[in-house]
Amino acid sequence: MRMSDSRRLISLTIREAWWRLSRRLVLGRMSFIRFSGTTPDRLIVAPTDLRVIDPHVASEIVAGRFPLAGRILETDGESPFEVDLPSREFAVRLHTFSWARHIRALTEEDDLSRARQLVSRWLATHGRGIKGIAWEPDVAAQRLIAWLSHSPVILKQADHVFYRRFLKSLAVHVRYLRHVANAVPDGEGRLRVRVAIAFATVSMPASVSAIRRAARHLDDELDRQILPDGGHASRNPRVALDLLLDLLPLRQTYVNLGHDVPVKLIPSIDRMFPALRFFRHQGGELALFNGATSAQANELMSVLRYDETAGQPFKGLPDSQYERLAAKDVVVIMDTGCPISAALSREAHAGCLSFELSSGRHRFIINSGAPRFAGDRFRQMARVTAAHSTVTVEDRSSARLSTSRFLGPIITGGVTQVSVTHSPSEGSDSVVARHNGYSGAFKLMHERDLILNATGTTLRGRDRLVTQDGADPDPGHAATAVARFHIHPAITVRQADAYEVKLIAPDGDSWVMTCRDGAIAVEEDIFFADPSGLRKTQMLTIGFSAGVQPEIQWILSRRT
Repeated sequence: MRMSDSRRLISLTIREAWWRLSRRLVLGRMSFIRFSGTTPDRLIVAPTDLRVIDPHVASEIVAGRFPLAGRILETDGESPFEVDLPSREFAVRLHTFSWARHIRALTEEDDLSRARQLVSRWLATHGRGIKGIAWEPDVAAQRLIAWLSHSPVILKQADHVFYRRFLKSLAVHVRYLRHVANAVPDGEGRLRVRVAIAFATVSMPASVSAIRRAARHLDDELDRQILPDGGHASRNPRVALDLLLDLLPLRQTYVNLGHDVPVKLIPSIDRMFPALRFFRHQGGELALFNGATSAQANELMSVLRYDETAGQPFKGLPDSQYERLAAKDVVVIMDTGCPISAALSREAHAGCLSFELSSGRHRFIINSGAPRFAGDRFRQMARVTAAHSTVTVEDRSSARLSTSRFLGPIITGGVTQVSVTHSPSEGSDSVVARHNGYSGAFKLMHERDLILNATGTTLRGRDRLVTQDGADPDPGHAATAVARFHIHPAITVRQADAYEVKLIAPDGDSWVMTCRDGAIAVEEDIFFADPSGLRKTQMLTIGFSAGVQPEIQWILSRRT
């Protein structure tokens, strides 16, 4: 380990220890009694939920089967909150009550009462003790939003006793979240806590000062986490979608009730829309970078229909550090950045200079993406450089992922600098980028050029290993490299010869990859981000050597 890496680890360890101590002092002793107090006498409004409703899921839940997080739990009449749960991911989804929206698809009174019964069982099991997954701040924030949004179903035909218990628990949620908000780890979870508190202050009786204070805290968090170009500070394209699904109803609730909208809320939403469209492929899917997983097209459209910023997507997001090349119905999106901070890198991927290519309605070149519900082992596998359409040197990742239980899965080193230049011409658009992720271990920089012609029929690429001053490595340099191109599972791969491979979409759209600087191998691969779970697919690989052949050029040509 280099001295600079050692110093960085020491610094990160000290910072984490200080954060944990500060958090413990802020939180103090957690107890239900600590957060008890007055109970509101009513709810003022139920915010809208823009998420997709599935009647099949509703029917399963009513029948005592919970299809969550890729698993199905049979309760056999027991409370789902009192049985062993299949996984942590399942537990998180169960305790957020995000699934309650599906019950709104049912019409029978007995079926609708199921939501109230499940809330009552949760209150009996977890409503008087603040501990465990059920009371993790992000989980509690999602539950608060879900209970407020679906309160018409939960409270329908409820008796006075349940009504009071429900309102009392909502009040406890609010006081608890206010107390822990500043101690929540940086990122999406902390922002969602502020969103939940803001929802509560306008959905329940609250003083003017409480409403203004919640709006001010929300503004501060939006200002910190939503970058000037509209991307989220985590650099995960999916986060913007998840946040907009809450921020849009929150904005509307403020407006409908005549409250002053938080100053930063509307500008943040307006910036996020173009960033979301930037990451959208032609078929409606979001690009798979830095923890992004599958997104339902109808969920994406339910958000984008509120987009009043119409226009073509930007060619680059300078703050989020991504580039986009587009011509006709072809889109190329490239990651040209690194984590903004260690705290925000817990789900970041080592995919610098990776790219995705979509043509028409189909994605051809992709990254492996993040598994939606898989366990930690697969999530960490999906983060390594080899799971991305870019170059690895000696099968090492360009970013170092911590394996320390104390620090958590943050990025502790690797890429710290990425240079990007553009050289657009009348007949094409291009981007040239270089990162220093391999400069410490191998004294090498990875440089990638992508050129898309004006008709969207040819993408030319060049991958080059250079020294820190931009020169070719010494002929005796022993490092070997592999350029990987992950193929979407829907694409058929046919190898013509050692230097040419054809990629065919279900509708016949096809691209051919050729490389005369090295043989193209077709290998087995795993697609982590499929909605159905892990899925087999294929990838193309091209090997080359820093000392003997430090550069390869390849071409992707569209065939009709």
